[in-house]
Amino acid sequence: MTMTLPVATPEDTRRTDRTDRIVEIVQRQGALAVLVVVVLISFATFPNFRSFDNTATILVAAAPPMLIALGMTFVILTGGIDLSVGSLYVLGGVLAAWASQFGFVTAFAVPLLVCGAIGVANGLLIAYTRMAPFIVTLAALLGARGLMRAISSEGSATFLVQSDAFRRLGNGSFLDIGYQVWLVAGLVVLGIVLLARTRFGHAVYAVGGSEDAAALMGIAVRRTKIWVYVMSGLLAGLAGAINAAKLGSGVTVLGTGMELDAIAAVVIGGTLLTGGAGTIAGTIAGVLLLGVIQNLINQVGNVNSNWQQVISGTFLALVVVAQTYLVKLRRVS
Repeated sequence: MTMTLPVATPEDTRRTDRTDRIVEIVQRQGALAVLVVVVLISFATFPNFRSFDNTATILVAAAPPMLIALGMTFVILTGGIDLSVGSLYVLGGVLAAWASQFGFVTAFAVPLLVCGAIGVANGLLIAYTRMAPFIVTLAALLGARGLMRAISSEGSATFLVQSDAFRRLGNGSFLDIGYQVWLVAGLVVLGIVLLARTRFGHAVYAVGGSEDAAALMGIAVRRTKIWVYVMSGLLAGLAGAINAAKLGSGVTVLGTGMELDAIAAVVIGGTLLTGGAGTIAGTIAGVLLLGVIQNLINQVGNVNSNWQQVISGTFLALVVVAQTYLVKLRRVS
């Protein structure tokens, strides 16, 4: 007896393509949609939320997390993870404040060199020894935090920013928006172009999709991995530097849990933890969404700020579940 297999009709193909497009839009733009809804509700509910000063406050507060999440996006797109960024953030701030005694340029150069070097070490170990990124960057987390404590005498010494130009970067403004926001906006645009319009960006997606397939396509898998961890280290160090400029000192108690916040923002923005799919625009929406939530908690006033962590964790869990379902739905269709 001969069995006849069902043949896909043009209508079935169109329906499948339509489903794939809808699923992809939901996955990539879900965070933006939620952000718009939350902002609209906040506008209607909290009068202080509507002010330009409050918007500027949200953007300034989101600037360092945005830089860290930007670097984390590239790392996660390759299927990796970087747990060291929180320690590199506080290390970068301490180094920038210490180096500011030698001038504006040195205040930037020292944290970038040190944090970038740690990023190079992470990338080399992950790319050439095939060690798990979780283990390598966890070791870097501990090492960077230990280096910061050694520099600051077990955290008891606080270095003050001594460069007036460096301090103005953290507290000055253009069009009533902080300089650091403009700096971060420029780097985000550069990151978007790098990811979407260059061979390196295509390599990042390819490595995250399948390392074996990327290698067969002639992509330098190891080099791509090294570069994304270098970028992550540099951006985390820069985030610490601009935060030190804002605070006027290298505070030693910051950075704890920032790596988790960055991961949450990236995943909430639609980037798959397995790599190969995601956008920087989604990451921006994820960071701003968490920032708006924190701002709303401050608007309410009598709600403990720790609830932001509860809300962030809830968002993250829901998004991961939703992404898992969407990936399965695309495979089935």
